[in-house]
Amino acid sequence: MTNASALLSALGDPTRQAILDLLLEGPQPVGELAALLPVSRPAVSQHLKVLKEVGLVVDSQVGTRRIYRVDPAGLAPLRAYLERFWAKNLVAFVDYAETVAERERT
Repeated sequence: MTNASALLSALGDPTRQAILDLLLEGPQPVGELAALLPVSRPAVSQHLKVLKEVGLVVDSQVGTRRIYRVDPAGLAPLRAYLERFWAKNLVAFVDYAETVAERERT
């Protein structure tokens, strides 16, 4: 399983974010993705390789084309990380707000 840090690093590139957004709409081959992006087909292939290595996308062979799609299981570590992040920060905010409210009462 890939850790959240690797997923965040992979998604740090705007082109990879755009590719993931397009794949969230449905499976697509490299050529169709490249037609929708301001980068070459080989560049899209390289970005897909990175997304595949961290587990965000999977591919399958259909005839002579490779079809890429988002792997929902690959998003799980990122979702868990973000849920922990927000839970921790919301608890800290509540503690801070209670401390401020207590000071104002005294």
